[in-house]
Order: sequence, then C-alpha cells, then structure tokens
Amino acid sequence: MSSFTAGTYTAKRGEVTKSWFIIDAEKIVLGRLSAEVAKILRGKHKPTFTPHMDTGDNVIIINAKKVAMTGDKKDQSIHYWHTNHPGGIKERSARDILDGKFPERVVKKAIERMMPKVSPLARKQLKCLHVYGGQDHPHEAQKPHVLDLGLKNKKNKRTS
Repeated sequence: MSSFTAGTYTAKRGEVTKSWFIIDAEKIVLGRLSAEVAKILRGKHKPTFTPHMDTGDNVIIINAKKVAMTGDKKDQSIHYWHTNHPGGIKERSARDILDGKFPERVVKKAIERMMPKVSPLARKQLKCLHVYGGQDHPHEAQKPHVLDLGLKNKKNKRTS
C-alpha cells in the first residue's frame, strides 16, 4: 500500500511570475471592468492561485475618464467623504468626478471595493494597479499584453 497523497498546491515566493496587462476602459462598463481587474490582481485567473499570497499580475488601465456606467448611475451614484471637521461631510456624483481633475478615482475605488476586505495582502495587490485618465502611461518598458474586455463579452461594452 502506497502512502502517496496528492495534497493541495501552494505557490512559493520564488515560483510566482508577474506579467503586465493593459486595458483600454473606453466604453467598458465599470462594474464588469472592475470585477475582471480584481480577478487579475488577485491571481484567480492563474492555475497557481494561492489565497494567502500575491500571485496576481500588474494591470494598467487607460482612458479611465471614458468608462461607461449603465442607466443613470453617473448621476445617481454619490461618493461621500468627510473632512474630519464638524459638519464636514462632502458628496460628489460620479459624473462630477469623471469630468473633474482626477477621473481615475472612480475606477480605482470600484476595483478596491471588488477586492477582499482591507488587509495587508489586498493593499499589496492594489499597488499593482495603475490607472490613467488619458491615453498616455509610463509603462511601455514593461511590454504589457493588451487585454480587450469588449471582445470577451458583448455586454462589457456600451455603444451609447
């Protein structure tokens, strides 16, 4: 009788290889984009996924200010923050943020909320996310692979 047991695979630190992906967010639905990017950041798309290790890849998102939101969510989704002064609650709609100075904050926050609860591992994985409001990015030297989410599913892309 043999004593061989298959066991569960756990990735080692030296076995993890990180690649770079670039995603054009123009006319891509925000929720579908953020769910896919969160999966890539965690490494769930790899067969070597290990829940307690950073096995994910680096993601570059360009054209964040041209992301699509279904229905009236651009006007109805309100983002709140507090200034830590009495009566200092502030609010802004997603449309105002996308038209403002930092449009990438809407995409970053949506992806952050798709990640598991705030932990040191989640913060480490979110550092592999690079979001830019326009077309330009400083990561050409990494030779990122283009990932077209519009071709993956027809519901991912909005025409209007």
